[in-house]
Amino acid sequence: MTKPDASDTTGRLADEIVRFARLGARAKGMLNAGDLGAEFSALMLLFPLQHHGPMRVTDLAEAKGADPSTVSRQAAQLIKAGLARREADPADGRVSRLAVTDAGLSACLRLREARHALLSDALSGWPAERVTAFADLFAEFNSSVEALLRTDAAVSARENA
Repeated sequence: MTKPDASDTTGRLADEIVRFARLGARAKGMLNAGDLGAEFSALMLLFPLQHHGPMRVTDLAEAKGADPSTVSRQAAQLIKAGLARREADPADGRVSRLAVTDAGLSACLRLREARHALLSDALSGWPAERVTAFADLFAEFNSSVEALLRTDAAVSARENA
């Protein structure tokens, strides 16, 4: 038996990542979190707000790698739905920050529980040790990608592509 060519394996992995992204876009419609009053992409802003605390929209956009005007529109949805509120920035009272509300924290919990239920269903036929190994490898992969994206070489390669 011959050892698989690394480039073939990398290509197969690339195909699976694209497949996973496509499935992820479809799976978000399967999350049974009820109507939370905002688009899914807006709801995803709640998690960094929950984790990091109140943020300026520009900082939130940078953290999400999104356009500030898009994040501003999404923030307006969250505010209208009562999931977030604007508050004065203590460093500069002329600037506002977005903060998650108690209703927003409840929405985060509902989304997290719905995501957990969906993944539990998908992995229900897997042995526990394979789920653990997959979670460990996926975390390692994500860390490697994050490290690559932080390097100047990765930025230069994208700009020159």
